[in-house]
Formats: sequence, structure tokens, C-alpha cells
Amino acid sequence: MYGFLFGAFAIVFGIVITLGKWSFDYFKDPKGLRRYPNFAPFAGITNIPYMLLSHKNFRSHRLYELHSRGVPIIRTGPNSISVSDMRAIKDVYGHASKCTKDGSYVVQAGTHYHLADVVDKPEHARKRKVLSSAYAIKNLEDWEFKVADKIERLIAQFDKRCSTKEHEIAIDYRPWTNFFTIDAIADIGLTHRMNFLDNGSAKTTSMRPDGSLHEVDFRDCLYANSKATSVLSYSYDWFQRLTKISKIDPYFNKLWKLNEGWDGIPRYLAAERWKRYQAGEKLDDFFEALMHDRSGAEHNLEWGEIVAEITIMMNAGSTTTAISMANAMYQLIKHPECMAKVRAEVDEALDEDEAVAPYETVKHLPYLRACLDESLRLFPPISHGLTRTTPPEGSVVAGDFIAGDTTVAVSAFIAHRDPVVFPEPERFDPERWLGEEGKELGPYFIAFSAGARGCIGRNIAYLEQTVLLASMLHRYDFEFARPGFEPGRYEWQNLHLTELPVMIRRRERLSEKL
Repeated sequence: MYGFLFGAFAIVFGIVITLGKWSFDYFKDPKGLRRYPNFAPFAGITNIPYMLLSHKNFRSHRLYELHSRGVPIIRTGPNSISVSDMRAIKDVYGHASKCTKDGSYVVQAGTHYHLADVVDKPEHARKRKVLSSAYAIKNLEDWEFKVADKIERLIAQFDKRCSTKEHEIAIDYRPWTNFFTIDAIADIGLTHRMNFLDNGSAKTTSMRPDGSLHEVDFRDCLYANSKATSVLSYSYDWFQRLTKISKIDPYFNKLWKLNEGWDGIPRYLAAERWKRYQAGEKLDDFFEALMHDRSGAEHNLEWGEIVAEITIMMNAGSTTTAISMANAMYQLIKHPECMAKVRAEVDEALDEDEAVAPYETVKHLPYLRACLDESLRLFPPISHGLTRTTPPEGSVVAGDFIAGDTTVAVSAFIAHRDPVVFPEPERFDPERWLGEEGKELGPYFIAFSAGARGCIGRNIAYLEQTVLLASMLHRYDFEFARPGFEPGRYEWQNLHLTELPVMIRRRERLSEKL
């Protein structure tokens, strides 16, 4: 009895002390952050309000509502701010910025950092040098046949699911884009066939730390990781403890169990590719670039670093591009006048019987690229602000001096809705990207972030999106399965669509009409 009372007293006492410290720090205000409005009550005292907002799924939209009222800087936590002023893009993410990735990347990292979460700038430069040749556009165009193979497999599935006058079939376009990108990046990166497109399923093999294998669903496991970390990772000092505590809750416990399955997928893929490498197979893929440079000099990476790089490749190399593909198709179905214009451009470039669009033929089609960029502007797959910390001596951000070691972020979702740079920001308007006026928008387009930490996979993302969209529009007609359909949006680590139910019909060719 006394033990229970003592334990309860200790817990209450600990909570009181913690709240007292948070309140003391807030009113002491050593960094001068109280001059910025809180996005919610108590946000200046604790990260809990922001974590709760993240749990509700679309934090960037809420922050956008607040910023759009003329508030350029909003306090999102005791030591963090969100900035909507466009000058902050260069100040926070530019090549000359002294800001670095903040603690959220540290707490989520595994035993080894990968290119996306490494904080140390010299270490990032080393990693980028190792990987840059693999992601160079020349390499990617050499690997285009792997993308073409996946499009052929997707076409084989869609041809079987086409609607006719007698029989209408509704399919969800969203998971198929993900099957496509996962199959493509696994082949490009590891010369490994996942066969998701062939099977119409994301079932795959995961390896436990003890080497035993079991079957998991790739997408369920990856998105479970995203859901859990997007809520808990904003309290850096408490992340590990909150992770343990959260397992008491059935919802979070399920997510963390699925996350274990996700950890095992790249572990298995790396082990399988390593066997082939050790057996002397010479394969032209991303893994080879990890092993040695073009002259054959060994990189001698630790095994943990190899697995880490494969992890981020399979994650970022599949999720964001799949979301972009689904968003682009959604926008074109919703705006038939844009659909007609881009289809005419594609049809003019391709022969009537070409099933898979050659990248060399379609990569410079201006309206096709404009449609992709406008879709990325409206719904960037990484929509939330990528967090950075100011240098110890502080930094000027958008004209304001921000004290050192403060987390700052500019959300792509918010920046892309600045009405000065992007008039009528909620309107899907590919025309804004054309001509000289379109080129001037480049510094404000941060769907792939900016500066030295900009997305290294940008080239492959455009290759896959361009070839897939051109191929789909050239072969099929698309319409919503439910008139007036609007997808839900869920912002975890990425901004996801709930679904995209469509009906697909083979296009009636001119030769068929004659």
C-alpha cells in the first residue's frame, strides 16, 4: 500500500517539477521566442500541442491557416518556429546557410546515419560524393529500361482492368503507383525483383535481427513507421521514453510492431544483394556505387551504413514519387481541359502504337512538365517544414535574428501558397510554369527541398513520373469512379492521399475509327 502511494506521489511530483521547469523557461525566455504567437495554447511551454496536431494528420494545413492571416513567424514549440516568409528558404536551406539538420533526425536515426538524416556537414559531403554518381542523370537514363519494364507490367495489369460499355470496373490508382515505384527502385537500386506489379500486392520478405525470415506487407510496415514517428519525434529529449510508453496504447503498439517488419525489409534486401556481390556478379545498380567508385576504388562502408542507405532508398525512393504520380493523375482528371492539352502534347510526340513513352522523347515536353510541377506545388509529398537548427551564434531568418540552437522550418505546403509568388495559389494552373515567368518560380519551389540538402533522387523522380504519366495518358482514358470525388489527405512524414478510385478505358485510336 505504502509502495503504491509512494510511486504515485513520485509520478505526480515529477510531473509538477517538469511543468514547473517548462513554465519557468517560457517566462524567462532566454531566446526571445515569446515575441512570436503560439500556434496553440501552451505551445511555447511544451511540444505536446504540436504532437497532438500531428496526430490529427494535417498540421501543415493548420499552420497555413494561421500564416495566411499575415503572421510570418509562428511558434510551434518551446524551441521551434514555423516561417512563411519566402526569404527564409534561402536563409534556412540555401547553400550558404549555417543552419543544420536538427535533433529530429538524430533521434530517428538507426545505428548508422544515411544520407537523409546525417547531420554533420563534412560527413554529409562524403556520403553525397559516394552516392552522387549513382543518382546522376546519365546513370538513370542508362537504367531507363528498368522503368520501362515496370510500365509494361503496369499496363498488363491495367489492360485486364479496363472498363467497357458493358462492364465498368473501379480500381484504386493510388496503390498501383506505389507498386510501380517500389518495383522500380528495387530494380534500379539492387537489381532485385519485388514483383508487386505482377502480384497486385505488397507482400514481401522481412529479416529479423536473428536472421529468420517472415512475410510482411511493405506498404503497411513503411507507413506504420511514418505514422508513429510523425507524432512522437517532435519531442527530441523524450522520444525514446515516449516510444516505450506509447507501446501501452494498442494503436501505437501495432505501429511499432509493423515498424519492426519495416526494419527487416532493407536488412533482407541488403543481405540478398550482398550474396550476389560476393559471388562475383557484376550488376549495374545503386548497390555497386555503394561498393566502389567508377575507377574501382573500394568505399569500404560499414555494413550498418550500407543497410541504412538501402533503407532510405527504398523509403524515399518509392513513397514520395508514388504520391506525386497519384496527385498528378487526380489533378488532370479533375481538370479535363488540362488533361486534353497535355494529352495532345504527348500524342504529338509519340507514335500511335508506342505503349511506353521513351524518356528522351517526352522529358522536354513543356506542358507535361508543367502539369507535374503544378501538382507538386499544390500537394508536395513532403509538405511539412523540414526542421533545421540555427548555428550557436544565431542567424538572421527572413530579416529576424533567431537565437542559436533554435529549430526553424519552412513548409513547402505553405511556401507554395504564397499569393505574391503564386497568384490564386489554390488553383491548378500549369500555365504558370511556362516561359520565362515559369523559370522565375524556381527559387520558391521546394518540393525537393533546396540547397546542399536538396533531394538527391530528384532526377529519378522526374524520370519515373514523366514516363509513367505520358504512357498512361497515351494509352488510356481516366475518370473518377465516383463523380465529384475528393481524396482525403493524411500528413505523416509524407502527405498521403487516402485513395484514388478511377475507371480506365482503352483509348479509341484514329486508326480504329477508320
